[in-house]
Amino acid sequence: MAGILAWFWNERFWLPHNVTWADLKNTEEATFPQAEDLYLACPLAFCIFMIRLVFERFIARPCAMGLKIQANGPQKAQPNAILEKVFTAITKHPDEKRLEGLSKQLDWDVRTIQRWFRQRRNQEKPSTLARFCESMWRFTFYLYIFTYGVRFLKKTPWLWNTKECWYNYPYQPLTVDIHYYYILELSFYLSLLLSQFTDIRRKDFLIMFLHHVATISLITFSYVNNMARVGTLVMCLHDAADVLIEAAKMANYAKCQILCNLLFAMFAILFISSRLGVYPLWILNTTLFESWEIVGPYPSWWVFNLLLILLQLLHSFWSYLIVKTACRAISKGKVGKWNPLHVSKDDRSDIESSSDEEDSPPPSQKHHSSTTNGTNKNHGTNGYLTGAPYPDEH
Repeated sequence: MAGILAWFWNERFWLPHNVTWADLKNTEEATFPQAEDLYLACPLAFCIFMIRLVFERFIARPCAMGLKIQANGPQKAQPNAILEKVFTAITKHPDEKRLEGLSKQLDWDVRTIQRWFRQRRNQEKPSTLARFCESMWRFTFYLYIFTYGVRFLKKTPWLWNTKECWYNYPYQPLTVDIHYYYILELSFYLSLLLSQFTDIRRKDFLIMFLHHVATISLITFSYVNNMARVGTLVMCLHDAADVLIEAAKMANYAKCQILCNLLFAMFAILFISSRLGVYPLWILNTTLFESWEIVGPYPSWWVFNLLLILLQLLHSFWSYLIVKTACRAISKGKVGKWNPLHVSKDDRSDIESSSDEEDSPPPSQKHHSSTTNGTNKNHGTNGYLTGAPYPDEH
């Protein structure tokens, strides 16, 4: 084990040339980031998760009730042992051949069986109230941490001149503000990573999982090798758009559609401008070029920048989805009834299209289901939101 630890913490990987871990030990004159500081994030992540449960129960839930958000979920499918066995053991999306077989076996028409499977799929989804509480928790945290980051960074020299991130590197002392900022952000993303398995399951689950892993890795990397200054810039930049998307989702659940569309438009503008403009021109410029000029590359420098570039690829993917969604809505003339949260995704916010995923019928079933759209249209595709168009209509 000692050999493995020595290999993992190899100074030639983590630190610039001619710098050792002994040089970065805490002294009476200065405090530097220590890897063991991050251990605090694990119990704190659990505490944040418990705080979230209390917040949702005693703060978010009363707010939702005050906005008349219903706690009841979608209509339950009537009990049927044969269909339940197919649903749980074989498929949640039976094809046309299987539907016809079930129709003969049960003496039900195909449309009734399709409706049963749709109701059964929706039955596993949480209520609008649960979704609102989750979004309100994230909105509250993002608003707090973004406000803290702005108030802290506006007093730092590296916000105004990014070269300050690399002057005297890595002998830059760790301040209490940076330590608090890092531990809180790391704890929150650890709690998000764990709660992803208990929260609302979304279509972009793997993408979000990759995002959380990349974010946690970046926070850990930048703290351990004392790239904390540029790390604070990255964290604050990413928190800005998250506030708006969670606010838009809350407006959506409260059926304030005009406010929802306005907030989503603001989110889209801020997201694309910050992730495709500010991030590469400001963050990647200083980590790739200014640091190369002032400090020079070393092994962990390459890994750190590789993670930042991976994050940029994710930004590009999500921006493409946002633009594609907006263009499709405008080209089809559906802007007036467009619900953006049903058809797009955000980087850390899991926009709600994924909740509608299972309600769009397979191609072979569209002919059968099209006749039922008119009668169910006012219930929305997921049974939670009224007035939301079916996926076929976007």
